[in-house]
Amino acid sequence: MGEDTRTGGSAMSSDPEQLEREIEQTREQLGDTVEALADKADVKKQAKRKLNETKANVTEKADDLLGKAKEATPDDASTAAAAATEKARENPIPVAAVGAFAAGFLVGRLTKRAGS
Repeated sequence: MGEDTRTGGSAMSSDPEQLEREIEQTREQLGDTVEALADKADVKKQAKRKLNETKANVTEKADDLLGKAKEATPDDASTAAAAATEKARENPIPVAAVGAFAAGFLVGRLTKRAGS
């Protein structure tokens, strides 16, 4: 019969200082609750938070993919490309012949379409 459900089931103190401490504690709890509710209700803030989380995830995944791509690309491929470029510089005639053939092929295809 001496219990007060507002104070969590404990009997209310008749000591004024104890009452003030309980009131202050209740105010702090209420303030924390209101702050948490306001945070949840702030749609703009929630959207920004989600956007920042998504950006962080995308950046992390991109870094992972770049790392994997660098591991998957062997140094031999860049060496082979450099060697092919050097060969083309040393022997420009075969490269020019292939280029002329490709150009003639494309011109022939374009004129065929224009004439149709």
